[in-house]
Amino acid sequence: MKINSLNILIKKTSALNKKFYFISGNEKTLMEKIKTIIIEGFKEKENFHIKNIDTISDFVDGVGLFGDKSIYIVNGNKGIDIETLDNLRSSDGLFIFLHENSQKIKKIKNLFSTDRDSYLIDCYELDRGSKIKILNEFLRINKLEISQDVYWFLIDKSGSKYIFFEKNLIKVLELDKQDITLDKIKKILTVDESGKEKIFFSLFQKNKEIIGLYRDKIINNSDVNELYYYIKFFCQLIIDCNSEDEYKKKIPLYLFKEKNYLIDIYRKYNSKKKKMLLKLLSSTDRVLRKESGLSLVIGLRFLLNIKKITIS
Repeated sequence: MKINSLNILIKKTSALNKKFYFISGNEKTLMEKIKTIIIEGFKEKENFHIKNIDTISDFVDGVGLFGDKSIYIVNGNKGIDIETLDNLRSSDGLFIFLHENSQKIKKIKNLFSTDRDSYLIDCYELDRGSKIKILNEFLRINKLEISQDVYWFLIDKSGSKYIFFEKNLIKVLELDKQDITLDKIKKILTVDESGKEKIFFSLFQKNKEIIGLYRDKIINNSDVNELYYYIKFFCQLIIDCNSEDEYKKKIPLYLFKEKNYLIDIYRKYNSKKKKMLLKLLSSTDRVLRKESGLSLVIGLRFLLNIKKITIS
């Protein structure tokens, strides 16, 4: 069956109940993290030896001298079919397959997604929603409280690669609680300067310029998702705030340069426009859940609809 990589990142051991794990996607650092979590989770329960093999054809069934079991890391996809999986079910080993996405493995992924003893785990670059879930769990586990400005700076300025986001969280954990300030965080963190948020701050430009900026910054579905959740945050802020003073107080401090721009946008919204905005967000959320990722065309359409509502 298919399982979200976040379920393993956040819930960890609750997902360790299968024999086969097929880890795929386009984000190598997240794929490696998922592999590590699975291995460490099983090793906490029992003694497991780790064995790397090139293909499943290299597998030789056997038990260690002391009855230890083995976790086999399979780096190639050759020879994987339903018959092979059936033959492996009776072995004592566990199997982790790693392979980046490609058209060649589409049938193999379908096999693991429907197999009762398997988890298919797709690993893609982190979007804003994923980073929010990871950060919330990080704060809960470590019993940390941070300001809203630090919170959103971590979300918006950490890169979409898992390894960079994790390193930033570790840096926060190494600070004394009184040192977790926005100024301190800005000095020690590795931040993403890709500038996707600049697209939102160009809503008052001509459509041709917005489209050009969008095509320059948004390359894949992961970029679309990240931009969507970034824009959704500001849209929700507009919808939820009942006055300009309330809205001003909730603008993150690190966006001080864009504050006047954000206020100008808020001033263009009345109750009717807020309802239109909410309807647009709801319909886009449905597409996200249905498609598990926005296409580049849908992402651009969403952006231009935001502009249309704003300036109408």
